Amino acid sequence: MYQVRAKKHLGQHFLKDENIAKEIAFSLSGEYPNILEIGPGMGVLTKYLFQNTALKEIKVVEIDRESVEYLKENFPNLIENIFSEDFLKMDLKTIYSSPYAIIGNFPYNISSQILFRVFENRDLVPELVGMFQKEVAERICSKCGTKVYGILSVLLSAYFDLEYLFTVEATSFIPPPKVQSAVIRMKRNGVEKLDCDEKLFITVVKTAFNQRRKMLRQSLKPMGKNMEDIDPELLTKRAEQLTVEQFVYITNRLK
Repeated sequence: MYQVRAKKHLGQHFLKDENIAKEIAFSLSGEYPNILEIGPGMGVLTKYLFQNTALKEIKVVEIDRESVEYLKENFPNLIENIFSEDFLKMDLKTIYSSPYAIIGNFPYNISSQILFRVFENRDLVPELVGMFQKEVAERICSKCGTKVYGILSVLLSAYFDLEYLFTVEATSFIPPPKVQSAVIRMKRNGVEKLDCDEKLFITVVKTAFNQRRKMLRQSLKPMGKNMEDIDPELLTKRAEQLTVEQFVYITNRLK
């Protein structure tokens, strides 16, 4: 069978383990009428998505022209639903007319950027299941107070329930990456809107983590805001020690 050549500049590592592919395809916890797969490559995950009868319509986005041709040849029922584009540049509102789940073995070189796009379009995406570099997956799902807790941890956990599902060894891919991988699930929680200025909240979180080793009294100075109204004990903490609720509190005090 013809094989697509993995391209280093696209961060491609094709999943070859059929059991892992099937497990990912059936890891979506809800029944969704619409689903988008990012980076299907040669369709090892795609074929199991078609077996998952809880899913109604499947669309894929693939930037690699060679992979697109392979998909057209081997998945004729997918031809009308292939976006040969860069996911990071797409208008996510035009893919479906209603909310849709996202799934994929994501290229590791853009995986964080994919999550920021999903965060920006969180009301369109009720759930995401994805493969990431293990280190990134752990960071996303980390809890307040841990060393890997960061910007994505806070922003995503404000609107999603995050779950580390399982680890995937490098031998499951062609070519094998130099790192372990992991699959996570993100599902929208009940928060439609934070009880604060959401744009300012994002700025506060990013500013605090830009100097994550410093106390908040120092790390938030670049915002040029008066911090007299903030609990002084909170200002002695570092960004990684704060919960979403505490960041909301600080946002309201700074406003």
